[in-house]
Amino acid sequence: MRTKEAAAYLNVEPSTLEQWRWNGRGPVYCRVGRICVYRQADLETYLDEHAYRSTTEAQAALNQSR
Repeated sequence: MRTKEAAAYLNVEPSTLEQWRWNGRGPVYCRVGRICVYRQADLETYLDEHAYRSTTEAQAALNQSR
């Protein structure tokens, strides 16, 4: 998927994915020439890695990543 499609899949703005790429925070992506593409499996993995049972758990994970 291209950035626009991947962003829609994750329910974020394309600019968010661009920022994540720049910061190395988002899902794994591939470069095909000058185009960034995302594999659906990598987007699923990203979602699995960011699944939490509570806001406290999510906040703790965010604090650890900083």
